[in-house]
Amino acid sequence: MTEEMEEFDIENHEREVKKRLRQRRVRGKQVHLKHIHTFCRFLVSSLLIVGTYYLLKLPGWYINPEAFAHSDSEVIKLLNNDIVPDEKIYTLLSGFQAEGTPIFVQKTDELKKLLLELPPVEDVYIRRYAFPARIDLIFEERIPVITISPDIETPPVAYFTQDGTLVGREYAPYIADFHTLLILSYGNKGDDYHKWGKERVDDLVQFAKCVETYSKERVEYIDFRNPEDVYVKISSLNIRLGKFDKTACDRVQKLPAILPEIKLMDERIKYLDLRWKDPYLKLE
Repeated sequence: MTEEMEEFDIENHEREVKKRLRQRRVRGKQVHLKHIHTFCRFLVSSLLIVGTYYLLKLPGWYINPEAFAHSDSEVIKLLNNDIVPDEKIYTLLSGFQAEGTPIFVQKTDELKKLLLELPPVEDVYIRRYAFPARIDLIFEERIPVITISPDIETPPVAYFTQDGTLVGREYAPYIADFHTLLILSYGNKGDDYHKWGKERVDDLVQFAKCVETYSKERVEYIDFRNPEDVYVKISSLNIRLGKFDKTACDRVQKLPAILPEIKLMDERIKYLDLRWKDPYLKLE
């Protein structure tokens, strides 16, 4: 009986030893695999960091700084600038210093601020592209509504935009394709147009529309050289309005009743006088 018990204990001990050996080998393999996984993660992370570094160094991410100095239209494309010529924009950009950072992290605030210095420009939208790195400058320009000239023979010396901005002679030649109201003004006495704002611009545009509505003719110009004695030229007649005030549109409401009779007359008419309650014709 005692011998059987001893044999049983020996067998249990051997099984326990084998079990512990198996557990030790499993733990050893687990530790080894853990080391391999750690090394692999380190290797992959290192490769990603190095790869990202060299990827970000590729030329396709960076705008060539010389593109601004040399007006490279392949890198800097201008869109929707109907008034401001390309050469004026590129000349302005020639002094701009581009950041030496990838295109997708470059800040565009300073570039936009620079372009907004152009009087005809109301806003600029900047789109950035990579491979190759380039930008699109999309312009929103102010709409011209009034041109200023000292007489009908002289090209415009300035113009007003829809928001009341006065733009000087430099850009006046580039608005020929826009339909604008011509105002004759010297700008140096009386109602100086340099002091006009959006309210005055709106009043003049609305008045011209009022004249065209009642006369059924186009307003060729408004002579504002003497603000106390304003003339309005329509296709068939010169109208002496007098002072331009809040009653101006009320005075031209008489045109539908007068114009048909005027067109039947044989006499040469110098102007139609609307300064008084009862209009009258001044003959040449």
